[in-house]
Amino acid sequence: MANTPQSKKRARQNDARLTVNKARRSRIRTYLRKVEEAIASGDKEAATAALRAAQPELMRGVTKGVFHKNTAARKMSRLSSRVKAIA
Repeated sequence: MANTPQSKKRARQNDARLTVNKARRSRIRTYLRKVEEAIASGDKEAATAALRAAQPELMRGVTKGVFHKNTAARKMSRLSSRVKAIA
């Protein structure tokens, strides 16, 4: 348990960041799920549109520190290759 005033403030800040990051991560996962669903349905137009919408959200997660840069790049690369593979 936090004892000093500084550690108490740190604990409060960590709780606040946790809620913000959790919401941000959930929002990004929603965008990624929309791309996955469009790929599964086989609709290339919808998948392309969903991928275009997901990319800035994913990159924003990188700048906000929710995801690592390489993780986001890997996700975008894999999704884009799967969208491209739709006949």
